[in-house]
Amino acid sequence: MSSRPRKVAAGIATALGALLLMPLAVAPASAAPPVHLVLSEVYGGGGNSGATLTHDFVELYNPTTTAVSLSGLSLRYYSATGGGGNTCTLPATASVAPGGHYLVQQAKGNGGTTALPTPDAICTLAMSGTDGRIDLVSGATIVDRVGYGGATTYEGTGAAPGLSSTTSAQRRTDGAGYVDTDDNKADFTAGTPTPRNSTSSGGGTDPEPVLTRTIAEIQGTGAASPFVGQKVTTQGVVTAAYPIGGFNGVYLQTPGTGGTAKKPGDASDGIFVYSSAAAAGLEVGDCVVVEGSTVKEYNGLTELDGGAVTAAADCAPVAPTRLAALPATDAEKEPYEGMLVLPEGTHTITNNYQLNQFGQLGLTPGTEPLYTATDVVTPDRAAAYEAENKKRYITLDDGSSWNYMTNSTAKDSPLPYLSQDEPMRTGSQVTFTQPVILDYRFQWNYQPTGQVVGAADEQDPLATENDREATAPAVGGDVKVATFNVLNYFTDLGKDEAGCKAYTDRDGNPVATNYCEVRGAYSEQAFADQQAKIVTAINGLGADVVSLEEIEASSAISYLPGQDRDKALAALVRALNAAGGTWAYVPSPTVVPSNEDVIRTAFIYNPDRVQLLGASQILVDPAFANARQPLAQKFKLRNAGSPFVVVANHFKSKGSGEDDGTGQGRSNPSRVEQAKALTGWVSELYPDEAVLLAGDFNAYSKEDPVRAIEAAGYTNLATAYEPASATYQFDGRLGSLDHVFANKKARSLVSGAGVWDINADESVAMQYSRRNYNVTDFHTTGAYASSDHDPIVVGLAAKGAKR
Repeated sequence: MSSRPRKVAAGIATALGALLLMPLAVAPASAAPPVHLVLSEVYGGGGNSGATLTHDFVELYNPTTTAVSLSGLSLRYYSATGGGGNTCTLPATASVAPGGHYLVQQAKGNGGTTALPTPDAICTLAMSGTDGRIDLVSGATIVDRVGYGGATTYEGTGAAPGLSSTTSAQRRTDGAGYVDTDDNKADFTAGTPTPRNSTSSGGGTDPEPVLTRTIAEIQGTGAASPFVGQKVTTQGVVTAAYPIGGFNGVYLQTPGTGGTAKKPGDASDGIFVYSSAAAAGLEVGDCVVVEGSTVKEYNGLTELDGGAVTAAADCAPVAPTRLAALPATDAEKEPYEGMLVLPEGTHTITNNYQLNQFGQLGLTPGTEPLYTATDVVTPDRAAAYEAENKKRYITLDDGSSWNYMTNSTAKDSPLPYLSQDEPMRTGSQVTFTQPVILDYRFQWNYQPTGQVVGAADEQDPLATENDREATAPAVGGDVKVATFNVLNYFTDLGKDEAGCKAYTDRDGNPVATNYCEVRGAYSEQAFADQQAKIVTAINGLGADVVSLEEIEASSAISYLPGQDRDKALAALVRALNAAGGTWAYVPSPTVVPSNEDVIRTAFIYNPDRVQLLGASQILVDPAFANARQPLAQKFKLRNAGSPFVVVANHFKSKGSGEDDGTGQGRSNPSRVEQAKALTGWVSELYPDEAVLLAGDFNAYSKEDPVRAIEAAGYTNLATAYEPASATYQFDGRLGSLDHVFANKKARSLVSGAGVWDINADESVAMQYSRRNYNVTDFHTTGAYASSDHDPIVVGLAAKGAKR
């Protein structure tokens, strides 16, 4: 196992005694302006998605004992970067009563359900709901200023918190009235909007009490905090910070905690603080107080929203809690929510499909991945088996909420964790070299303490291995037979089909077809990428006969009538031979189904090693009306030996058709009937021959169709020789949809069988159809990720063959 050097984030066990480093601000507003009013509340989310209030507003407050005239006063709104400068002139004849508020209604949005209290003045400033700046001015003099969110201009050491459609910037109180230290960061907190007009009673009293609570008290002992909706103040050490990637916040842990195992019913000592300002200004190890933050539940995660964050001193260090085993249930995980943990022992990657989109890996403790239930146990036991699977599954996230398939910034940022040197294959073993956060965002996750960018990032908490198999399995024998699903190998391209749409890369170039009649590649370049990988894989099998699935049935393309059925097959053979192979294809039978699918089964073989005995045969049976018809061919070694028959199969998929409720996917009854029709046909056509049934049966090893074939006297060779083998990955589980079955006569000839793990374990990011979806180019012409199914190779000892 190789382990990249990692720089452990400094300061987790060391308190920060110095002041926090914050962005520089402009000079504060004039210390003694001729008018004394303050901005007490600012809200720009009115009418936005999720908002209750229909309008933006600005609220003024008069802290003096005499009325203050508004003559000559204006409100000026600027964007976060200082653009705009739109003006709202306040009524010259109006005034703000001593200790009173004054409500100025601003622009109306498209949403919201509740109007403001009757405003004292109406303007139409369209303010940002998240980041901006509002100035109260008298001529050229700034009376008061509030920069919020990402504003680059503000009073004091930093901006007020970033806002949302449900939060406003509210001036804090200290019991005696509003706090005004000319520091937006210290003076303001974010909370539920509370607009007050001139008829509102009181002045400067906080509408919500701010409770001082430990993180454990805020978290509580249940799934949700007992303080949801309330404002709290707490203290903690920063254990993770996410200034980029969409999380926009930090994790805090109570000083002096961690290192001790927890049990169900205990309260967590960690919590997430949602604040872009905090994320930008804090580092792991900082000791801080969060004041006036609102407790919320966000998709199952308890968090603090907004509030003022200030430096604290003399925090006791925190320690990661070592997890010798993955907590199995929600009740066992909940006490660690938001805390720093260090998973111990070996883990195995069992899901890498989301790595290409969300930067996530599915892990399970131990040295084996999770298996599809019906590949291991019969359907009646599958639910119990899968329930145990779920207890042993955890996601490793990348410290971001980015969708690498749709977010333009993410597309231009290297995918986390993944490279050709460390391909993060399912079945690969990993260990944790750094602590992570246990958090909940739609599911339980291990979260790195900062966003992981690329495959060699210092935030990457894993050491991993590259377990790619360089060569096909050694199976012995005189002749080798393989089966390979070639993932929609089409020589007729999407670009030539009228109305065919394409999936495009990050530059807008078409790559793969998008629900067209033809499948596979859309463009010549994409086809060249696809073909290069398939050619390398097939030529690397070391096989003499290969059954193919998902190759184009060229005569079935409706807008290209009259095409040779073997057109695509012949093109593949030419490409294989141009790359050093020795191949020929088995011609199609004279009679083929009239309602054939656009994909088919086929055979290629090495004519120097084997010869054809007679023509190929195709099964035309109503059972295969929704699938690909089986294709049979008899072969024989050229130098001697007994003949053998191979039947190529591709049963109905699980994606459509009847769901019989047995947990075996859709169209299970169809696949059972196909299994019965297949074995009946073969027994009639080849009653005395050695027969191999090969291909993609779209049924796992313990499902009804496979058991029907076994009941007809066939042995499943891959599972007989490699019980833990798998050819396909789906939803974080591995299993075999592809099989090679041998009848009794063929079984006596078998010298070995094995799966070449070049496809199912690979991330989809490595496939030709995802090329240039990310700034990292993962494409190679190698065999890995040439399809989404693994090939199977079988060795036969042909009787009478010359050795």
